[in-house]
Amino acid sequence: MWISRLSLRDYRSYPELDLEFAPGVTTFVADNGTGKTNIVEAIGYLAHQRSHRVAFDAPLVHENAQTATVSALVNRDQRHATVEVSIQSKGANRARVKRSPVKLKDILGLVSCVVFAPEDLSLVRGEPAERRSWIDTLVVARNPRFSSVITDFERALKQRNALLKRLREDRDPGLEATLDIWNMAYADSAAELVYGRQRILADIVEPLQENFAYIAADARLERQGIRARYDSRIDYSQAESAAECRELLLAALERRRTTEIERGLTLHGPGRDDLALTIGDHPAKGYASHGETWSLALAMQLAGWDLLSADAGSVAEQPILVLDDVFAELDTGRRNRLASRITSAEQVFVTAAVDGDLPDGLEGRRIGQETLRAPTDDEGAPRQSEGAETP
Repeated sequence: MWISRLSLRDYRSYPELDLEFAPGVTTFVADNGTGKTNIVEAIGYLAHQRSHRVAFDAPLVHENAQTATVSALVNRDQRHATVEVSIQSKGANRARVKRSPVKLKDILGLVSCVVFAPEDLSLVRGEPAERRSWIDTLVVARNPRFSSVITDFERALKQRNALLKRLREDRDPGLEATLDIWNMAYADSAAELVYGRQRILADIVEPLQENFAYIAADARLERQGIRARYDSRIDYSQAESAAECRELLLAALERRRTTEIERGLTLHGPGRDDLALTIGDHPAKGYASHGETWSLALAMQLAGWDLLSADAGSVAEQPILVLDDVFAELDTGRRNRLASRITSAEQVFVTAAVDGDLPDGLEGRRIGQETLRAPTDDEGAPRQSEGAETP
């Protein structure tokens, strides 16, 4: 899979920008603050319908506009389709495919992309929500229908928590009877999500270990091994289906019923789970060095790319790979190993502040500062970018 044309309208710093690409590596080299990350962020947004940098969409819309538009011509062998998302500063976003309006969920999977950025250090150092988001992104990328499963889970969790808060104030028997109904609705979607995560984790462990060992090849032998385990208050290790996960979850909800009512909060389910990461004999969080943290976060994203590539079955369906300002944080050895690792991707986008941040011998096209910087008129107002490419 590869993008041959990308158009931005009122997206971040760009009132208007049009760029053309080819398969292989494309590198954006420009000063920080120029807007290169905005471009790769937009590509990732088409794939995941969210930014890897901010939690809400409003910052994506240019300050003088109400709507930002991201459009890309996506190629798979001889098949081509224009995929477009209109991002609203307020209100619901909209999507089009081949100029025809479609539901947002219908474009999931049309653009497949794996993004690695400095923010991904939080996959190792951050809170469980960061790791849950990472694995859920893979679950949806592998099977877009899980987008609806996650929506159903979040809705049921919100309603169940609201009911628990009411019961904390008023233990009315009639009101409490409705908790059983919400337990069932909550367990249906929650168990399916847990099982989807479990299947992803089972398939990704091996490529995760291989990628980390390769990137950290110069580390001490005992620091080259990693483990990943699904960490939950409920033991799902023997569950072989979503139905079995559901029964385990329902039993846990019944055991903690009084405690949950007293707390006014759901205490069990996928919103409380984590991914336990270990390097050598120690947890990665709190023990990993800066270099190990970078290597593990990068290995996680590369493992996701490997998994989705294997599912695709052909280069034509292989996800696009984005490396946003990554090489500058790696030592020479890890930088060169990463560069050799990404050459198998059909299309790769790389950002860097200066050429010195890039590994020697990284081939491909360079797009420079004069293309990425939004031109201004005499009064400093942004004008349309020329979209020209530097040699």
